[in-house]
Amino acid sequence: MTCPLCTLPAGELLYEDTQLWVLLVEEAGYPGFCRVIWKQHVREMSDLDPADSHHLLNWVILTEKAVRAVMQPDKINLASLGNVVPHLHWHVIPRFADDAHFPSPIWASPQREGANHDLPQLASLLRAALQKLQAD
Repeated sequence: MTCPLCTLPAGELLYEDTQLWVLLVEEAGYPGFCRVIWKQHVREMSDLDPADSHHLLNWVILTEKAVRAVMQPDKINLASLGNVVPHLHWHVIPRFADDAHFPSPIWASPQREGANHDLPQLASLLRAALQKLQAD
C-alpha cells in the first residue's frame, strides 16, 4: 500500500522547503485546519535527528502563530497521531467556543451546530502571515 503523505497530499500549499510541507486542508466546519507534513517517510518524532525535529517543531509553532494571527481562535489544538497514516505529520487546528465540537476534540461527537469562521482568501492570509513570521 502506498502512503498518501509521501507525495504532496491534497490541500492548499502554504509553505514548502526540502524537508516539509505546510498545507491548509479542507476539514468541514474547521477552516484554518493546517497540516505540517514531514516529506520523508518517518513514523515517529524520535526517528528524526535533533536538527530535523527542531525544524519540524519550529514550523508547527510558526503555523500555530500564523493561524492565531489571522483567525484569532479561542484555542489551538496540536495533534500528531499517525494511527491511520503512520507518516509523521502535525495537525494545527483553530478552535472556537462555538464550533461544533468544543470543548471536545474535533473527532468526537458534535455537541451543536457549529458557527462559520471561514475567512475570504484564508490561504493567502495564512501564507502572508507565515512569510512575515519566517522573516522575523
